[in-house]
Amino acid sequence: MTPLIEIKGLTRKYRLGHEVITAVKDVDLTIDAGEFICILGPSGSGKSTLLHLIAGLEKPTRGDVFVKGICINKIKERDMALFRRRYMAFIFQAYNLVPTFSSVENVAMPLMFDGMPKGRREKQAKALLTQIGLGKRLRNKPTEMSGGQQQRVSIARALINDPKILYADEPTGNLDTKNTKEIMDILIERVRENGVTLVMVTHNEELTVQADRIIYMRDGEINRILDQRTGQAVEFDHTSGDQEASAE
Repeated sequence: MTPLIEIKGLTRKYRLGHEVITAVKDVDLTIDAGEFICILGPSGSGKSTLLHLIAGLEKPTRGDVFVKGICINKIKERDMALFRRRYMAFIFQAYNLVPTFSSVENVAMPLMFDGMPKGRREKQAKALLTQIGLGKRLRNKPTEMSGGQQQRVSIARALINDPKILYADEPTGNLDTKNTKEIMDILIERVRENGVTLVMVTHNEELTVQADRIIYMRDGEINRILDQRTGQAVEFDHTSGDQEASAE
């Protein structure tokens, strides 16, 4: 079976003054449709940069990213915007809601861009918000809601147009323990229910429990991949280029 996402030799370098920083170095990875992949690593490990490259938000210095067999880093930006709208959605740590919009308006926004009539898109938004426990917050604006409620709105907005791939960058980074568990339960239930591929970045190992695979990153490289479905782990020795499989 052809993977949904295929990453080959991905490298991203930045120039900082007279110094060149390598944020991601020679990453190879495949992700199948419907997988929940968690990219885990400390601050500065390159995990968020990798996510942005996979999603086409940044261009690699070297290497390629294929989504559904299409090399997205070679697509023109205007075409890439359309590609994202058709296949991808995003959840960010900072929620990124429009402050002057109500919950319904924020969630319905992707459908507006697709030209759906207002009545129909707001009906879908209300139904989805009600399903995730915000039926009494339909007309509230972001400043009138808690952090957990705002992140539920952002999840609903991400899922409203049935994306094939959902990218989540530290989606619970601003939340307390109780809200973190609730948000993760909602998110995973929704993506499993709809067969969505979830690629999530985090530094919190507790959030990886339900992932199919954990991708461990350090210094811009993948140094370990654990398949939690089988217990198989692959360790990467970047000094020799070797890899070694083991059972957990």
